[in-house]
Amino acid sequence: MTTDHAAPELAERAARLRVAVIGGGVAGLVAAEAIAAIGAHATVFESADAAGGAVRRGEADGLSFDAGAESFAVRGGHVRALVEDLGLGGLVVEPEPGGAWVAGIPGGAAPLPKGGLLGIPANPFAEDVRRVIGWNGTWRAWLDRLRPPLTIGHDRSLGRLVRKRMGDRVLERLVAPVSTGVYSAHPDDIDLDVAAPTLNAALTRAGSLSGAVTELTGGSERAPGAAVQGLSGGMTALVDGLVARIELLGSEVRTASPVEALDRDGDAWIVRVDSGRSLSEDAAGDRGETRSPAEDVSSQPARSTTDAPTRFDGVLLAADEATARRLLAPHVPALDAVAAGSSPRIEIVTLVLDAPALDAAPRGSGVLTVPGSHIAKALTHSTAKWAWLRSAAGSRHVVRVSFGSQGEDPATAGLDDDAAATLALAEASALLGVDLQPSQMRGSHRARFVQAQPSAVLGAAERRAAAAAAIAAVPGVGATGAWLSGTGLAQVVPHAKAEAERLRHALLWR
Repeated sequence: MTTDHAAPELAERAARLRVAVIGGGVAGLVAAEAIAAIGAHATVFESADAAGGAVRRGEADGLSFDAGAESFAVRGGHVRALVEDLGLGGLVVEPEPGGAWVAGIPGGAAPLPKGGLLGIPANPFAEDVRRVIGWNGTWRAWLDRLRPPLTIGHDRSLGRLVRKRMGDRVLERLVAPVSTGVYSAHPDDIDLDVAAPTLNAALTRAGSLSGAVTELTGGSERAPGAAVQGLSGGMTALVDGLVARIELLGSEVRTASPVEALDRDGDAWIVRVDSGRSLSEDAAGDRGETRSPAEDVSSQPARSTTDAPTRFDGVLLAADEATARRLLAPHVPALDAVAAGSSPRIEIVTLVLDAPALDAAPRGSGVLTVPGSHIAKALTHSTAKWAWLRSAAGSRHVVRVSFGSQGEDPATAGLDDDAAATLALAEASALLGVDLQPSQMRGSHRARFVQAQPSAVLGAAERRAAAAAAIAAVPGVGATGAWLSGTGLAQVVPHAKAEAERLRHALLWR
């Protein structure tokens, strides 16, 4: 415990600390805020023209919307606590009650059954389940009740467990659409101990997989995807709030500041910024996207890098895995022995439509697809999902079409923006079951992402732990971000806070 005599000395030591945070996504901003909160000085270096990373704003036809992350998972309460701390609690909104549909089944599409877990049904005989898997699938799934539970060992592969217990129809028509939509990976590659760590134990207690799901969900009829919240006006309010807090605490966020190299000079870290690279080159190179400077901007303007301090007591990498590994290679040689995760490329094409046929939200809040049945992996009817956006859009509709998954490049990758929008419109028409014509498209926006390897993929947890251990062994350096925490703000936020705490404690007491 710190004594009263030591407290002023500790505060003075903190005030002298300078920490570089490389990467201005939510992970980097959360880490920087945690460092600045003790009186230290944090400088965030973001290569793009705006902070936020996967949380970004898009615009089309004069309408602003979320072009990346549109919500956060409520589990753990970490993101909601951050939102409240930033004074944004009044902006929190719930999605509209209409659930998602699944497309690519006989008959075209049907509502995704309620009350399941990762798509696994609690009751195979429920009408909404039978509608998706048919009677043959239902009777096969019922055999789960007759099979003995595993009492020694357990399955780690979600796909293998579901296939063995309930059969292929449950796997391909219910579980696969959810896993590819949420994790960008097939169920066979999903680590059950990560995606649903209590499911195997519940299976042993309940005696069946459907019984285990019933036990874990409590028989809830919650619509799939309902355990999320958003922010009225868009998730970029979170980014703006973090940047404002960092600057209020005397620290800074420098955009258009790609870090080219990290050097050591004794205990000091030297950050080398290439201020000569053009914004468009940086955005295309580091984020795998092409866009005009007017696109994807938040309310935070770009800042000059000419007077950026270059020497720091510590450095925290909050960039994507490839960038972090490149910068850390000379300093963390043990990281070379840890296999890098594969990073799926994702594209989201957002369409603004004048389509009265969508007024009735014919497919609820959106559509997930059976793998291989459609070109797109998912669709979100944003104006049906979020009341704030519906109010802002007036008679227009906003639809987001997602392409790309683990081991599969997006079909839009080789297309220009107009062709990508045309393909997205065709997919939206097919997935929504509505004839949408090019003349109804009022505008479009395209965003490209290099997603960190899905956190629930088999072997990912071990790789993340090994990488984190290698980095933590080097004094004065830390790392966070989705490639280490797992994807999703509910995992990114607490990891960034914890890593910032670890690094600042090490620097204060070295």
